[in-house]
Amino acid sequence: MIVTTSVSERPLDVIEHMDAVAHDAQGATALFVGTVRDNDPDANGRVVRLEYSAHPDAEAVLTELAAAADAERLRLAVSHRVGTLGIGDAAIVCAVSSVHRAEAFDVCRALVESVKAELPVWKKQIEADGSYSWVGLGRLGSAQ
Repeated sequence: MIVTTSVSERPLDVIEHMDAVAHDAQGATALFVGTVRDNDPDANGRVVRLEYSAHPDAEAVLTELAAAADAERLRLAVSHRVGTLGIGDAAIVCAVSSVHRAEAFDVCRALVESVKAELPVWKKQIEADGSYSWVGLGRLGSAQ
């Protein structure tokens, strides 16, 4: 299995992720791009931006989550962005290639779900009126 991971303030490049998992032996690539939207069920108004903070061990945790995919012929590239993101910016990109499509789809979805649940990244959600809320503070302590 080939694994590429990153937690960075650098904007995420979808093509870079696709290239990282490309290989002549792979017949399928599944891609997920999670973008910042202008709404949230928990928001009282319109969301205008997100500010992501990460625990210092976040990249190591991301690497562990990706490595936990139980298939030796997979190629995975997953990144999560931190810092200030505007509406439409990519917050997470996950690409998985495999010999067949079902495995690529299944692993991509499972990896995104585990990142969402377990990656120690916290999201400050800022609304149009200046109010904000934090999401994810229960993972590995709290943001400082």
